[in-house]
Amino acid sequence: MGILSVDLFITLDGVYQAPGGPDEDRSGGFEFGGWQAAYSDQESGDAIVAGIDRMDALLLGRKTYDIFAGYWPNQSDHIGETFNALPKFVVSRTLTDPGWEGTTALANVKEVAALKDRFNDIHVIGSGDLARSLLEADLVDRLNLYLYPLTFGSGKRLFPDGAGVPAAFRLAQPPQGFSKGAVALVYERAGAPVTGIDISQA
Repeated sequence: MGILSVDLFITLDGVYQAPGGPDEDRSGGFEFGGWQAAYSDQESGDAIVAGIDRMDALLLGRKTYDIFAGYWPNQSDHIGETFNALPKFVVSRTLTDPGWEGTTALANVKEVAALKDRFNDIHVIGSGDLARSLLEADLVDRLNLYLYPLTFGSGKRLFPDGAGVPAAFRLAQPPQGFSKGAVALVYERAGAPVTGIDISQA
């Protein structure tokens, strides 16, 4: 059975909204779009591309799909060629006939489980709402987090108040720091949280 990974660019206060550009997602009055570029460097770029090269299927939520489908089909660089060639899936209640070639629409997250029988390494990129739903359904095997040295105090978060379910993760490989301050963290699911231990007894 394959694994499902969530790849997310995220700030210290948990915001994932609009890393790529000022107008990527202004919902909720978010004014800080385009925050990732100032912290991009060769090393982090290489790590991101290496992750893209490992995947054999791409899974997206509707909003991120619309952004990707409006951009990547017109790109002929390595990432563009990779995305365009990959089997792609979008989870949407309303989209039934995706325009990006090679894309299949899924009606809900329940259909995602079957993808693990077909692919070895499925990646969700961005798509915070979908990522949260997949975590709540216990379908996520790995979190690939790129943590950036920023706080905004507002914006879309992976775990807003009241969201998420109790879960434990283990560090799957040593953290990788980059020259401009971002850090790559890879976590794998590790069952339920261990609680109720008095630290003085540990």
